[in-house]
Amino acid sequence: MKVLEVIGTTAVFLLLGATVPAFAQEEHGQDSAKPAQHEEQAKPAAKQEQAEPQKQEQPAKPAKQEQAKPEKQQQQAKPQKQEQQAKSQEQNQQHTQQQAKGQQQQETKQHQQQAKTQQNEEKSQQHQQQANGQSQQSQGQYARNGQKDRDGHEYDESRFGRDHHARFEENGGREYEGRREYSYGGYWFYAGAYPAWFYQHDVYFIMGADGLWYAVAYDDPSLTFQVNIG
Repeated sequence: MKVLEVIGTTAVFLLLGATVPAFAQEEHGQDSAKPAQHEEQAKPAAKQEQAEPQKQEQPAKPAKQEQAKPEKQQQQAKPQKQEQQAKSQEQNQQHTQQQAKGQQQQETKQHQQQAKTQQNEEKSQQHQQQANGQSQQSQGQYARNGQKDRDGHEYDESRFGRDHHARFEENGGREYEGRREYSYGGYWFYAGAYPAWFYQHDVYFIMGADGLWYAVAYDDPSLTFQVNIG
């Protein structure tokens, strides 16, 4: 009986010795498994934390849009600047064209005035040349003393000719029947128009061989034109 009790006691201790390590291993296994589970639980949290900044970064996109807005505004402003520049260029061109037209008009007026002046000078020269030619042709020989013109006016060397020169003024003499007359040798002499030199030289009146009267510059006999006697 004692032997059986000893054997049973020994068997109980052996069973206890076997069960305690096994239980310890199970607990150790559970304890070792818990950190793994904790790590697994921590991983999603870390993933969420990592994902959250990305989600937070997503609202930064409007900043890009805000940055793009000034560029769009600049792009929109460029056509306006170009239009303004084009308008200013057109205005400058129009102003330049107007100035060029004004200069052309002034130059045209000046040319016209110069042409008129030349024409007037040419006409006066032609008139003088014609008068000189007529005087030279008709005065191949001046009238003799006592000779009369066709109207009965007698040529008298004591009153007419080179020895009786005088200076006449433009507003002198008299205004008669719309013409300017000058007294000379006891008669009134007149002409349709007087050349400028008539008032710039001493002048005398003489009758030509053809019976016509002429005014002659005292210091330049080539200056001659026909006059009428009243």
